[in-house]
Amino acid sequence: MQPSEDQSEVFAFLADPSTHALAGKVARIDTHGAVVFLAGRDVYKIKRAIFFPFMDFSTLEKRRVACENEIAVNKVNAPELYLGTLPIRRSAHGLILGGTDGDIVEWAVHLRRFDETKTLDRLAERGELDLSIAAQLADIIFIAHERAPHRSGAAEDFRRRLEDTILGLAEAQDVFAPAAVAAVGTRFMAAYAVNEMSLRAREAKGKVRRCHGDVHLRNIVLDDGHPVLFDAIEFDDSMATIDILYDLAFILMDLWQRGFHAHANLLFNRYLWRSAEDEMEGLAALPLFLALRAAIRARVTAALAKLDLAAREGRAREARQFFAAAEDFLKPHAPRLVGIGGFSGSGKSALAQELASTIGRAPGAVHLRSDIERKRLCGAGEVERLPPDAYRPEMSEKVYRKLRDLAGAALRAGQSAIVDAVHAKPEERDALAAVAAHAGVPFTGFWLEAPVETLVARVAARKNDVSDATPAVVREQSAFAFGRVSWMRLDADRRLSDVKRDALQHLG
Repeated sequence: MQPSEDQSEVFAFLADPSTHALAGKVARIDTHGAVVFLAGRDVYKIKRAIFFPFMDFSTLEKRRVACENEIAVNKVNAPELYLGTLPIRRSAHGLILGGTDGDIVEWAVHLRRFDETKTLDRLAERGELDLSIAAQLADIIFIAHERAPHRSGAAEDFRRRLEDTILGLAEAQDVFAPAAVAAVGTRFMAAYAVNEMSLRAREAKGKVRRCHGDVHLRNIVLDDGHPVLFDAIEFDDSMATIDILYDLAFILMDLWQRGFHAHANLLFNRYLWRSAEDEMEGLAALPLFLALRAAIRARVTAALAKLDLAAREGRAREARQFFAAAEDFLKPHAPRLVGIGGFSGSGKSALAQELASTIGRAPGAVHLRSDIERKRLCGAGEVERLPPDAYRPEMSEKVYRKLRDLAGAALRAGQSAIVDAVHAKPEERDALAAVAAHAGVPFTGFWLEAPVETLVARVAARKNDVSDATPAVVREQSAFAFGRVSWMRLDADRRLSDVKRDALQHLG
């Protein structure tokens, strides 16, 4: 797309170190919608005078509104980064940044500069994206969704966005094969038809909010050790008025498509741990959400290939990779249920986390953990220790029943599930297998075993763990008659990688 106005003078002005009283260079970053100038401790972002079907900055007034909107929508999640808007004026002596004299020729978003090498896409490229960041990110996104204002109208907008994306892919015949676009378009509309009523029902339940709308790795930075969401959609309110799971799907898609499957699964499950009661049924639409996120990235990247001739082939290749990801997300995957039992310290949760990203459709299996559900039922924090009353037999029965209910809901939605609990009683193990039988899906049970002293040592070494088990609890468990175990027994007195290998071989 050609710019509607010549902004070269403004770009040269902001790129000049003297504008900012700097001795060193000003760094410039170009995106399809903006040009960003990194000047010492400050950042100035200029909207490109450009029109896309999904983004219109073609007039000065539209760019002013977009700049003000950008501050408003980002202050919520990144109040210390977004400082305000600034006019660029033409004075008698040339362009000036801010002030009150002279005609306004452009608008800038003013930010505090952060370490641009610590955006999560850069960390991922360097292999520095730790799993702990994914865990933190789940909590941050959940909190952002909790405080996001409720809206309506997303169901109709979603269909229009879907149809528009298919049309946009079809128009890029130099990048995508027409037959492949036609096939994926048919699958998209079939998936929408299956999920349309549930999407409307979720909207009626308040699951549509004014979200960030653009949560992918490049728009998250590790600032002072914590992930911070920035660069939320500001140019079109309707594009950010979406189902909260569709908002979450962008970062899940980005991680999965880059090969960070364990990260995507951990983020996914930690988000569900905060909201499983509300969101489990919504998982039926998750493949549609993931696929549309990938298809939109494919379309946008293909459009960028036309703008940047020097990088055209690379952009086109990247666009085709996103298109292939969309195809994969729409492929059917039969779910399955896995149970993991054993005494405290046997490594149930560690094995479940290792297996979850390898089971079923993206982003892997739902990991249901008895420790998490017990804390939730008691209204306690994740690492808050519960009183002995929380472990009464009747409370444990309630926890196991809830685990089975959630597993059944995940399976009905098409998502595989792993249930991680002691499962000391034969009837608990049988009841879990019955959930799979009722859903008509395969079931596999693993029973982890290790010497009591190994279990005691592992439990004693835990710090800030969700489990309340103590060495005394382990010794009590070891004296329990757990009956005949039909689940596959795994020697847990080994490296986790060896236990995982044996489990995966059994799962096939």
